[in-house]
Amino acid sequence: MSPIKHSIYLASRSARRRELLRQIGIHHSVLLMRETLTRPADIDESPLPDESSDDYIYRVTHAKAEAGWLRIGQRGLPVKPVLAADTVVVLDGCILGKPRDPGHAKTMLKQLSGREHQVYSAIGLAFEQQIRLRLSVSTLRLREISSQEIETYVASGEAHDKAGAYAIQGKAAAF
Repeated sequence: MSPIKHSIYLASRSARRRELLRQIGIHHSVLLMRETLTRPADIDESPLPDESSDDYIYRVTHAKAEAGWLRIGQRGLPVKPVLAADTVVVLDGCILGKPRDPGHAKTMLKQLSGREHQVYSAIGLAFEQQIRLRLSVSTLRLREISSQEIETYVASGEAHDKAGAYAIQGKAAAF
């Protein structure tokens, strides 16, 4: 089976990633790793003991791209490249993933308030026997965020599924 030209699978449910691909004119299909959110995740995103931020994001992104590639074979889908991605926030060398609950999101935002931190974003492209990885690291500083602003932001629901409990391209742009 030959690849479909100018089309990829996106191994992500992220509306933001879908929008970014649309903006740059990349035709894509969402490749769901698990059909329902109640099924356990295919990739364990827990940091390993003493794992650096770089090693962590490369490992997780590679695993997502590899799992996506395997999934198209298992499902008998047309062969196309698989794009996977991951983002984490790193504060003082500690990885801040997605918050477990609203209280955890508030704690993360209080930690980030007025502080400089790094955002690690990695992409992985799997095709045939290869997986190519790329990493971007950005340094950001959020202004001081009041307790009321944190409460309002977390109540909006936007912090729920975001690394570091915020989406800079969303309501958190005000921070």
